[in-house]
Amino acid sequence: MNEPRPRTVLVIGGGASGNAVTVLLRRAGIAVELIEAKPDWNVLGSGITLQGNALRVLREVGVWDKVQESGYAVDAVGLAAPDGTVFHVQQDIRTGGDDLPPIFGMQRPRLQEILCETVLESGATVRLGTTAEALVQDASGVTARFSDGTEGRYGLVIAADGVGSRTRAMIGISDKPEPTGMAIWRVPVPRPESVERMTLAYGGPCYIAGYCPTSKSTIYAYLVEANRDRASIDPASYADEMRRLAAPYGGAWPEIAASITDPAEVNYTWFERLLVEGSWHRGRVVLIGDAAHACPPTLAQGAAMSLEDASVLAEMLGGEQDWSSLDALLTGFYERRIDRVRMVVEASVQLGQWQLDGVRDADAPGLMGRTMSVLKETP
Repeated sequence: MNEPRPRTVLVIGGGASGNAVTVLLRRAGIAVELIEAKPDWNVLGSGITLQGNALRVLREVGVWDKVQESGYAVDAVGLAAPDGTVFHVQQDIRTGGDDLPPIFGMQRPRLQEILCETVLESGATVRLGTTAEALVQDASGVTARFSDGTEGRYGLVIAADGVGSRTRAMIGISDKPEPTGMAIWRVPVPRPESVERMTLAYGGPCYIAGYCPTSKSTIYAYLVEANRDRASIDPASYADEMRRLAAPYGGAWPEIAASITDPAEVNYTWFERLLVEGSWHRGRVVLIGDAAHACPPTLAQGAAMSLEDASVLAEMLGGEQDWSSLDALLTGFYERRIDRVRMVVEASVQLGQWQLDGVRDADAPGLMGRTMSVLKETP
């Protein structure tokens, strides 16, 4: 006798993938409860660069119109020397199809706000400042014990709790993120009038000095260097440190650097890599997004891969009449995603490693072009 479709899904983590899968499952008529550890629903951050395949999922979620109004579409990338001289403008591949921009910059907090609003409109139950402390599985479901002392019963648990996922270890998956050797300084600043496209400068004191418009009035600027001991950098000095690193760069950088004044606005993060192989689930608990895979932003595909996970899993769960063969379904989800995700993780890491190793004849444009061409295909 087939088991009836479980009534409720628990989503752990209210970032991009957790929010997206919640909305898509609700649209399929599935009851969803979402918990998020941060009381403010993690509406923080500087900027984000979204490729077309990420925008394709955001359109599916139903937020593209709001996103489009809030960000800045870019159709090309400028490659520059440290002094700001642009020596090549490269049209980017439209990985989301011809009707979506190839690159779209926006303020990360605004994207999160839009997704959070859509989750609430979907009718999902949302509990902020709450974590899952234990997950006890049996043949018919999962009992979750929460940090506020309550319990809940679910047919499926989707762990979208990020690269530092507690759920991953809780279900016996030992994989952990590993540093790649690079780190990034990021900051949101007002948009200089001269900045109309994403521009990347290679050379100088940093591996990459880049910026991307995130609205008509703002940009997201970043500097990539070899990682340092984070404990050795006083957070109160973050603005000074980023200005110091930016000082040798020309073009729009002097104006950008002059706007970097508040250390609380500057984020310093190590690049990490993670790829869980073999399976992304144990029983009725499945990992998606950064909890299962993470990569340096050298291809700007981290958010896209997480959003694609949400889309594919929701499609597979919503298309089943029942979940009696849930193990096979979740195995099929992994098999559908792993080759595409592995390609992105390995290419993203390779691009950074070539820079770390000082390889001057690396075929970075070729690797990027081949990868993006594959990503044009729907997942």
